[in-house]
Parts: sequence; C-alpha cells; structure tokens
Amino acid sequence: MHQVPVSRPLQNRVTPAGDIIATPERGLMMGNRGGRIHTDAKTLSGARWRSKAWIICLLSFKDRRREVMGASYTELFFLDEATALAAGHRPCFECRRADAHAFATLFPGPGRSRAPAMDERLHTERLSPPERVAMDTLPDGALFEWEDAAWLRQRGRFFRWQNSGYTDSRPVTGDAVHALTPPATRAVLAAGYQPILHPSINP
Repeated sequence: MHQVPVSRPLQNRVTPAGDIIATPERGLMMGNRGGRIHTDAKTLSGARWRSKAWIICLLSFKDRRREVMGASYTELFFLDEATALAAGHRPCFECRRADAHAFATLFPGPGRSRAPAMDERLHTERLSPPERVAMDTLPDGALFEWEDAAWLRQRGRFFRWQNSGYTDSRPVTGDAVHALTPPATRAVLAAGYQPILHPSINP
C-alpha cells in the first residue's frame, strides 16, 4: 500500500532560552543566526549559529519570497520580539531599521550604536548561564525562569510563555529569579525600548 508522507514541522522555532525546537506555531517574528545551520534534508546540523549577529526580522519585507530552510541562511521563528530578545537576538538594521537604531541608542557601553559591538557583548552574555536577579529589577518585556517555565514581566504582571502564546497572568513568588533576557538587553528595556508582544498579552 502506498503511504502518503506526513508533513512535520521543521525545527526552526526558538524558545526564550535560545533552544531551537519543532512546533506547528510560527509566531510573529523571523530571524537568523548569521548563516545556514541546516542540512539539505531540512534538519538542523550540529551548529546553532554561524556568526555573532543574531537578528530579529519581519515576517514580510518588500514582497520578498523565500523557501524556508532552502539554499541560503536558516530562517528561525519567534513567538514575539520579547522571546527573540530573551534568546539573545537583536533587531535587524535592514527590515527593522527604526527599531534597530532605537535599540542601539539605548544599548549600554562603548560603541553601543555599532552592530559589531552589540553582537560581541550579546554573544558573551547568551553563552553565560542565566543570571539570578532580584524580581523587582526586571523591566517590562523581560523573560525569566520560574517553576521550570518561562515567564514574561509586563506592566508589573507575570505571563507564562507557551509556544502558542502567553497564558493568563498569575502571581510569581520569591525575591529572585533566573533572568533569560541578557543583561545588556534588560538595560535597553529598562531605558524604554518596547518590544513587539504577542496579542495573547491582555491589554
């Protein structure tokens, strides 16, 4: 008997911890990690990045069309921008030019407005273990670990992250948590940068 192949989701969805998983949901944002990290069979290779430039892009830009996991770089997808920022990515200077400049202006340290300087610092921070920080120091838009799950802080409330969106808010107890969003990016958020959030966040 002839069997019809079952279509399975590609391993190209990024979690707040930076892991790349397979799930049917694609989210609001796309990005990459500087090149191709997949095989001709559209599975991930052993690499998880090709350069230190991990970017966050729009799903649609100038009517461009791409084959996902085709001959070029590996397209990655994020629930929203807060998720991508937590995973160590930054806004793209091509398709998100205004947001990229706003992010760079608020980025801490010398050479903050230059992409290579930001990429170097973010690369160091995303390779480090999650930092344990006081709960009240987390800015809006930052994600953290609590009870084996990822949570978003927004407007003083806490929303549990899932592949399909955020669940209803609930209290989070404890004085300190492990921050997923890198320190430099938390500084950008604290200075006023507002990431694009999934619509499951209550208004």
